[in-house]
Amino acid sequence: SYSPSLGPKLLRPCFFCFSSSTPFAKLAKLEAMKKQKSTNEFIFNHFELLSEEIVFAILDRLNENPLDKKSFSLVCKSFYAIESRHRKTLKPLRSEHLTAILNRYPYVTHLDLSLCPRISDNSLTVISFVCKKMLRSIDLSRSKFFSHVGLSNLVMNCSNLVEIDLSNATELRDSAAAAIAEAKNLEKLWLARCKSITDIGIGCIAVGCRKLRLISLKWCLGIGDLGVGLIAVKCKEICSLDLSYLPITNKCLPPILKLQYLEDLVLEGCFGIDDDSLAVLKQGCKSLKTLDMSSCHNVSHVGLSSLTSGTGCLADSLQKLSMLQSIKLDGCLQGRSQEFDPGGANFVLMLSYKINSS
Repeated sequence: SYSPSLGPKLLRPCFFCFSSSTPFAKLAKLEAMKKQKSTNEFIFNHFELLSEEIVFAILDRLNENPLDKKSFSLVCKSFYAIESRHRKTLKPLRSEHLTAILNRYPYVTHLDLSLCPRISDNSLTVISFVCKKMLRSIDLSRSKFFSHVGLSNLVMNCSNLVEIDLSNATELRDSAAAAIAEAKNLEKLWLARCKSITDIGIGCIAVGCRKLRLISLKWCLGIGDLGVGLIAVKCKEICSLDLSYLPITNKCLPPILKLQYLEDLVLEGCFGIDDDSLAVLKQGCKSLKTLDMSSCHNVSHVGLSSLTSGTGCLADSLQKLSMLQSIKLDGCLQGRSQEFDPGGANFVLMLSYKINSS
């Protein structure tokens, strides 16, 4: 109220204003209770006392169900933050959420995009700028719509990549192979069904990726003796080599058998491999453990007998392959399985021959 002579009148506090039944008093009481509750939570939240190492050890044991870690991260804010730093593997369901997911998990080392078929050059660029040197492995085996441009950005920014799976990328050409060749630390590479890559492209990879230990060229119909020979000559650390269904001949076998660390060699469905190839095996590859020549229809009993010529015993002729554990010749010859123990070693040679119906 206001009086012209006395000025504004001061309102006297009344008992009603401070009564506990008024809305103002109830609101103040609720605010005080909330403050007290938050203070108690801060004091008695025992989860905050756990070190990051202990929480990491707990998360290491939550591997059976992928949803367990998600539930764990919802316990409290500290667990939510620690879980984001702990996760090293991601398998997103949709490429549209890649940016948000990668920002949430900045320490990812393995990115599995096999459930994201629509990966474009922009997607790979986002991955390269967010993950950078943390990323060591990426699976693009079911992804399409990217080209050498996206691969170049990926390899340039993610210099610690050691594994790349590009299986089924039928549209990739030699320019993509040249981009991959810049991954100097690459150790494992899958190019199954990359039918447009030729000897020129695989030659770039052979020169650039000297640390390769595993390479799969299955169904790469554009790669022949020249490309395979370059891989064998330049990549001395190869342990596993899959050449299934390649149009290769015996010419590429001598440099392959000179690889000091080669353990697994797959020549399945290579129609250019014939009886002379088995004779080349006499040169030996001491590190070789498994040899798969299944469905090599030009291998016959003549080639098998060439292995035993001069010795009369297949086991004796394979002594130069001292580490060999198994040979698969499914679909090559008529016959039946044989088991024997060469040189006293626990060795089982399975010659599973396809019996022609005719």
